[in-house]
Amino acid sequence: MQYLVLAIIFILIIWIAILLIRAASFKPKEELKPSQEPVTLNEDKIVSDMQEMIRCKTISYNDPKLVDETEFQKFRDLLPKLFPNVHKTCELRHLGINGLLYHWKGKNEGDPVVLMAHYDVVPVEEALWEKPPFEAVLENDVIWGRGTLDTKGTLCGILEAAEKLISEGFQPERDIYFSFSGQEEINGPSCPAIVDWFEENGIHPAMVLDEGGAVVENVFPGVKRECALIGIAEKGMMNAEFHAKSGGGHASMPPVHTIVGELAQAVVDVENHPFPRQLTKPVREMLDVLGRYSTFLYKIIFANLWCFEGLFDLVCKKSGGELNAMMRTTCAVTKMEGGAAFNVIPPKASVGMNLRLMGTDTVESARDYLEKVVNNPNIDVTIYEGRNASPDSDTDCQEWKLLCQAVSDTWKEALVSPYLMMACSDSWHYSRITDRVYKFSAMKLSKEERGMIHGNNERIPVKTLVRTVEFYVRLMKSGI
Repeated sequence: MQYLVLAIIFILIIWIAILLIRAASFKPKEELKPSQEPVTLNEDKIVSDMQEMIRCKTISYNDPKLVDETEFQKFRDLLPKLFPNVHKTCELRHLGINGLLYHWKGKNEGDPVVLMAHYDVVPVEEALWEKPPFEAVLENDVIWGRGTLDTKGTLCGILEAAEKLISEGFQPERDIYFSFSGQEEINGPSCPAIVDWFEENGIHPAMVLDEGGAVVENVFPGVKRECALIGIAEKGMMNAEFHAKSGGGHASMPPVHTIVGELAQAVVDVENHPFPRQLTKPVREMLDVLGRYSTFLYKIIFANLWCFEGLFDLVCKKSGGELNAMMRTTCAVTKMEGGAAFNVIPPKASVGMNLRLMGTDTVESARDYLEKVVNNPNIDVTIYEGRNASPDSDTDCQEWKLLCQAVSDTWKEALVSPYLMMACSDSWHYSRITDRVYKFSAMKLSKEERGMIHGNNERIPVKTLVRTVEFYVRLMKSGI
């Protein structure tokens, strides 16, 4: 027995030593060296152009009858006036319902680069805004308006950069396409139509860059430096409902469990049984990059995930939010419908939910999981729409390195890292023609600013917008 105890203690000491040695050797990799080359920009023009774009009320609705097509046409008519050099140099195709595809011819043959943005915006509740959402008020070097962050600011950055470079006689090394949809917010057919055009013409982009991660602070455990997060995959999406029916009846003589009660139990069961964890490539690579800059205690975990993956997952589950979302498929209950009167047992009721699918989880497997967890033959699971997660993009190629370098050159103090995008974007469609689809909103955004996306009082500091233009100038000149 004494020898057994000593053996256990010896093994424990060895085990602890291995954990500590691995943590101590989990040091940062060599960082990119930012360029010191300045980029000179016309700030007044950038601000004025952004304001003109915001004043176009390009609001997307799922109901086509609510869409004001004159505002979308107003926006499209505005672009040649703001960016004459782009429209003289680049060939423009109108694809889908309101898709715009610009082609900037490069010096050399080869697979092109696609830079994306969308010019439609989500609806607003104007009464809840401090400033009018479509007047582009400029106050204290901040531009207020719907779309400043999502994503007319990005579209402005792309075209301002191209306009400047063309005026200076610059021609890119390879073809560059600017792909702008006016239906992204409703997952409309314009972007798929653009991708169809590429596919029909046998064009497979060397790189696609769309909205996604950003330059952020205080988002990773134990890391104090700002982080530039570039999405290399995005989660899928699924909208589903639980439906239950009954014979109705008077509320004074209820059954043991009403259908509303059964649905409530189903919701509790789903929330108490989250989807199993998955440590996907984007998350593994992010942990490997940012974990090396964390505190030593966190390094013990990140350097030894073979041992502590379960513990890390437990922390993520308890934290909720983005930490939890990067480890599993999530299910958020978002709507409920039942009876219309207090004293009537409803003949039917439903609960709606939004799922964000991750890794190997599919629309079909997620539905099966929900049915298994609920385990109630009186409740039907209905899928309204859904799409699986995108494939992971390549991070071992020249395009990835050039993209990271342009980010580092623009935000010199930022740690550049892969990232898993939680939301959905138009760039998901490009995954069928290339494995290099990257998701990065070229802005430094605070937590408050990120909360303005699709929210009230959306606005962008002028310095943030100018930095966006600077990034695209650097990217276009990088030789991508």
